Amino acid sequence: MDWRGASIPGVRRVKEQSRAFSSLFGEVFALFHRRVPKRAGLTPESWALLEHFRLAGPLTVTEAGRHMDRAQSVISERIDRLEKKGLLRRLRDERDRRRVLVWLTPEGEDRLARDARVLDEGRLARALARMPAAERARLLASIERLLKCASMRAR
Repeated sequence: MDWRGASIPGVRRVKEQSRAFSSLFGEVFALFHRRVPKRAGLTPESWALLEHFRLAGPLTVTEAGRHMDRAQSVISERIDRLEKKGLLRRLRDERDRRRVLVWLTPEGEDRLARDARVLDEGRLARALARMPAAERARLLASIERLLKCASMRAR
Protein backbone atom coordinates (compact mmCIF):
# COMPACT_ATOMS: atom_id res chain seq x y z
CA MET A 1 0.00 0.00 0.00
CA ASP A 2 1.39 3.44 -0.86
CA TRP A 3 1.02 6.44 1.44
CA ARG A 4 -2.32 7.45 -0.11
CA GLY A 5 -3.89 4.03 0.23
CA ALA A 6 -4.30 3.88 -3.56
CA SER A 7 -3.56 0.17 -3.75
CA ILE A 8 -6.66 -0.68 -1.70
CA PRO A 9 -9.63 -1.07 -4.10
CA GLY A 10 -12.18 0.28 -1.59
CA VAL A 11 -10.15 3.42 -0.98
CA ARG A 12 -9.77 4.02 -4.71
CA ARG A 13 -13.55 3.57 -5.14
CA VAL A 14 -14.31 6.05 -2.35
CA LYS A 15 -11.97 8.60 -3.93
CA GLU A 16 -13.69 8.17 -7.29
CA GLN A 17 -17.09 8.53 -5.66
CA SER A 18 -15.89 11.61 -3.81
CA ARG A 19 -14.80 13.18 -7.10
CA ALA A 20 -18.13 12.26 -8.71
CA PHE A 21 -20.07 13.74 -5.79
CA SER A 22 -18.00 16.92 -5.94
CA SER A 23 -18.71 17.30 -9.64
CA LEU A 24 -22.43 16.63 -9.19
CA PHE A 25 -22.59 19.02 -6.25
CA GLY A 26 -21.10 21.76 -8.44
CA GLU A 27 -23.80 21.14 -11.03
CA VAL A 28 -26.53 21.12 -8.36
CA PHE A 29 -25.21 24.38 -6.93
CA ALA A 30 -25.04 26.03 -10.34
CA LEU A 31 -28.56 24.89 -11.21
CA PHE A 32 -30.28 25.75 -7.91
CA HIS A 33 -28.20 28.70 -6.66
CA ARG A 34 -30.32 31.69 -5.67
CA ARG A 35 -29.88 34.44 -8.20
CA VAL A 36 -31.60 37.27 -6.37
CA PRO A 37 -29.39 39.98 -4.95
CA LYS A 38 -28.65 39.32 -1.32
CA ARG A 39 -29.18 41.98 1.30
CA ALA A 40 -31.05 44.21 -1.09
CA GLY A 41 -31.54 47.68 0.30
CA LEU A 42 -29.33 47.29 3.37
CA THR A 43 -25.70 48.16 3.93
CA PRO A 44 -23.18 45.54 5.07
CA GLU A 45 -23.03 47.39 8.40
CA SER A 46 -26.79 47.09 8.85
CA TRP A 47 -26.65 43.37 8.08
CA ALA A 48 -23.78 42.97 10.55
CA LEU A 49 -25.85 44.72 13.20
CA LEU A 50 -28.88 42.48 12.54
CA GLU A 51 -26.68 39.40 12.64
CA HIS A 52 -25.10 40.58 15.89
CA PHE A 53 -28.51 40.95 17.53
CA ARG A 54 -29.43 37.48 16.29
CA LEU A 55 -26.35 36.00 17.91
CA ALA A 56 -26.17 38.12 21.08
CA GLY A 57 -29.86 38.51 21.89
CA PRO A 58 -31.58 41.68 23.02
CA LEU A 59 -29.13 44.47 23.88
CA THR A 60 -29.31 48.12 24.80
CA VAL A 61 -27.99 50.62 22.25
CA THR A 62 -24.96 51.16 24.50
CA GLU A 63 -24.24 47.44 24.72
CA ALA A 64 -24.62 47.05 20.96
CA GLY A 65 -22.23 49.96 20.40
CA ARG A 66 -19.70 48.40 22.74
CA HIS A 67 -20.03 44.99 21.05
CA MET A 68 -19.70 46.51 17.57
CA ASP A 69 -16.96 48.96 18.65
CA ARG A 70 -18.98 51.93 17.38
CA ALA A 71 -20.18 55.14 18.98
CA GLN A 72 -23.59 54.94 20.60
CA SER A 73 -24.85 57.67 18.28
CA VAL A 74 -23.82 55.69 15.18
CA ILE A 75 -25.50 52.52 16.45
CA SER A 76 -28.61 54.44 17.49
CA GLU A 77 -28.90 55.96 14.01
CA ARG A 78 -28.59 52.53 12.36
CA ILE A 79 -31.12 51.05 14.76
CA ASP A 80 -33.54 53.89 13.92
CA ARG A 81 -33.26 53.07 10.20
CA LEU A 82 -33.69 49.34 10.77
CA GLU A 83 -36.63 49.99 13.06
CA LYS A 84 -38.31 52.07 10.32
CA LYS A 85 -37.83 49.12 7.95
CA GLY A 86 -39.53 46.88 10.52
CA LEU A 87 -36.43 44.75 11.15
CA LEU A 88 -35.67 45.81 14.73
CA ARG A 89 -37.79 47.04 17.61
CA ARG A 90 -37.17 48.68 20.95
CA LEU A 91 -38.78 47.25 24.07
CA ARG A 92 -38.64 47.97 27.77
CA ASP A 93 -36.63 45.55 29.87
CA GLU A 94 -39.17 43.73 32.04
CA ARG A 95 -36.65 43.45 34.89
CA ASP A 96 -35.64 47.14 34.79
CA ARG A 97 -38.21 49.43 33.17
CA ARG A 98 -35.57 52.17 32.74
CA ARG A 99 -33.62 50.05 30.24
CA VAL A 100 -34.65 49.86 26.60
CA LEU A 101 -33.59 46.75 24.73
CA VAL A 102 -33.34 46.35 20.98
CA TRP A 103 -34.31 43.06 19.37
CA LEU A 104 -35.12 41.55 16.00
CA THR A 105 -38.70 41.62 14.77
CA PRO A 106 -40.10 38.51 13.11
CA GLU A 107 -39.49 40.29 9.77
CA GLY A 108 -35.85 40.87 10.78
CA GLU A 109 -35.44 37.20 11.67
CA ASP A 110 -37.03 36.22 8.36
CA ARG A 111 -34.72 38.52 6.36
CA LEU A 112 -31.67 37.02 8.05
CA ALA A 113 -32.93 33.50 7.40
CA ARG A 114 -33.64 34.29 3.74
CA ASP A 115 -30.18 35.81 3.35
CA ALA A 116 -28.58 32.64 4.72
CA ARG A 117 -30.23 30.44 2.10
CA VAL A 118 -28.04 29.78 -0.90
CA LEU A 119 -30.44 27.66 -2.95
CA ASP A 120 -33.57 28.73 -4.76
CA GLU A 121 -36.12 26.73 -2.79
CA GLY A 122 -38.85 27.12 -5.40
CA ARG A 123 -36.70 25.72 -8.21
CA LEU A 124 -35.49 22.94 -5.92
CA ALA A 125 -39.05 22.09 -4.83
CA ARG A 126 -40.19 21.85 -8.47
CA ALA A 127 -37.37 19.42 -9.25
CA LEU A 128 -37.96 17.37 -6.10
CA ALA A 129 -41.67 17.16 -6.91
CA ARG A 130 -40.74 15.23 -10.07
CA MET A 131 -39.06 12.53 -7.98
CA PRO A 132 -41.01 9.71 -6.35
CA ALA A 133 -41.52 10.28 -2.61
CA ALA A 134 -39.35 7.30 -1.67
CA GLU A 135 -36.43 8.67 -3.73
CA ARG A 136 -36.80 12.11 -2.10
CA ALA A 137 -36.75 10.49 1.33
CA ARG A 138 -33.61 8.47 0.45
CA LEU A 139 -31.91 11.57 -0.96
CA LEU A 140 -32.55 13.60 2.18
CA ALA A 141 -31.60 10.69 4.47
CA SER A 142 -28.36 10.23 2.53
CA ILE A 143 -27.45 13.91 2.76
CA GLU A 144 -28.23 13.92 6.49
CA ARG A 145 -26.07 10.82 6.94
CA LEU A 146 -23.21 12.41 4.97
CA LEU A 147 -23.35 15.50 7.20
CA LYS A 148 -23.47 13.34 10.32
CA CYS A 149 -20.44 11.36 9.16
CA ALA A 150 -18.55 14.58 8.40
CA SER A 151 -19.27 16.00 11.86
CA MET A 152 -18.22 12.71 13.55
CA ARG A 153 -14.85 12.88 11.87
CA ALA A 154 -14.37 16.56 12.76
CA ARG A 155 -14.56 15.79 16.47
